[in-house]
Amino acid sequence: MPGYSSINLSCGDVCPEADTVQAALCLLCLPAQKHTHHTTIDLDFCRVAPQMPGSSGTAQSMKKTIGHRGVETTTGETTYKKTTSSALKGAIQLGITHTVGSLSQKAERDVLMQDFVVVESIFFPSEGSNLTPAHHYSDFRFKTYAPIAFRYFRELFGIRPDDYLYSLCNEPLIELSNPGASGSLFYVSSDDEFIIKTVQHKEAEFLQKLLPGYFMNINQNKRTLLPKFYGLYCVQAGGKNIRIVVMNNLLPRIIPMHLKYDLKGSTYKRRASPKEREKAVPIYKDLDFIQDLPDGLLLEADNYNALCKTIQRDCLLLQSFKIMDYSLLMGIHNMDQASRERERGVSNSGDSAGSEGAVTPDQRRPQAQKSLYCTAMESIQGEARGKGALDSEDHMGGIPARNNKGERLLIYIGIIDILQSYRFIKKLEHSWKALVHDGDTVSVHRPGFYAERFQQFMCNTVFKKIPRKYPHVCISEFVHFLHLSTSTPLQLGENKISKYVMMYFFLEVIFDLFVDFIRQVS
Repeated sequence: MPGYSSINLSCGDVCPEADTVQAALCLLCLPAQKHTHHTTIDLDFCRVAPQMPGSSGTAQSMKKTIGHRGVETTTGETTYKKTTSSALKGAIQLGITHTVGSLSQKAERDVLMQDFVVVESIFFPSEGSNLTPAHHYSDFRFKTYAPIAFRYFRELFGIRPDDYLYSLCNEPLIELSNPGASGSLFYVSSDDEFIIKTVQHKEAEFLQKLLPGYFMNINQNKRTLLPKFYGLYCVQAGGKNIRIVVMNNLLPRIIPMHLKYDLKGSTYKRRASPKEREKAVPIYKDLDFIQDLPDGLLLEADNYNALCKTIQRDCLLLQSFKIMDYSLLMGIHNMDQASRERERGVSNSGDSAGSEGAVTPDQRRPQAQKSLYCTAMESIQGEARGKGALDSEDHMGGIPARNNKGERLLIYIGIIDILQSYRFIKKLEHSWKALVHDGDTVSVHRPGFYAERFQQFMCNTVFKKIPRKYPHVCISEFVHFLHLSTSTPLQLGENKISKYVMMYFFLEVIFDLFVDFIRQVS
């Protein structure tokens, strides 16, 4: 069947160190030519490519493996399924460059139901071919899932093909050194826009099944804290399938996060481990939040209502897909603390600094935001900023809040780990934990109960509404108004009118004090 177009780079001579962006521009700009080479649409049991560098056939001594993630003792480099991180990053960039470039040659059209199940595959020999550039890695195969559907998703979020390529393929991907306990690898683009995460076979399969419902939801509701999925791919290397998903980045590295939390609404074993606490910026959990911030985070009424409504809608959708065990990832930037740190010349870059190419707080943000509906404020308000518009220095995309000390905070949040369905294994896990502990406190639970508990915890414990007026504020306003009304009554009309206004304001103060008292009692 007809395949991709043949593109000759540099007059037919492909350099082993070929720039992936140059290849992308060629694919995007040059006219398509007919070619007999076909694109295979295969399944996971098809032939896979030979091993990549660092993916040894002989057993190499490894240290500290978590799931498929490990570290080579000889070089100290991270590996995933015995493929080195550098080889995996190179394969990802080559594959995305090719698939986005070739996709640009396909006509724009509506998304059809069959588009959600399409899988395209292309082979990358190290010596190159008439479709792929030469490279210094071993041979590998790159698969793209539902390319037409994901192209629509990217367009819906305002991401142009050239921006997508530039972000992911122009500069080396940055590996996050604090990936968590899932055993996954995380990469972030150099401009902070995108996160690339390795996922398991079941998670990738589940995401494919979710795509039609996900398509319907984002068309109806752009006000969501759910992950924004931009692409699902698979690198076949070293006899293994390495599946990756491209998503929006929730916690920008340019903004120092003074606190991070992973919250589920459960209390069973929901405390950061001693090892986690040794990190520069640990990721705390539910019990830590209750202990550290017993009064929660105070939001303005409008933001609080919008946030809780968004969480409610997202939980309803996740419940309908029988999804559970998801979390709210939250980063807190303390603006007052950051000001004090700047005065002392202290820098806090969030994730263990230099190794990730972290940006200091003094530097400006990238020139323009490429993704729409992706900042925390946009996610709860459903209003995207114009192209090229930057956040103000006060907000920077975060949700403004205060702690019980009155310090100004910016909150960056999103719901993560939504690819866990309540399958048979999860049901067994819940049943076993419920026998040993209180079943309502464990994280694994049936989707309906999990969603209800999640909403209650977030909207009653984590986030709270700032009272309409604090008593001391009301009294000070009343005294100030009393002084004005008695000293300059003519500004308000006749003395009689001034007395009526004064009485009305006094009754309003009494009412506010009464409301605050009822809230504290309840």
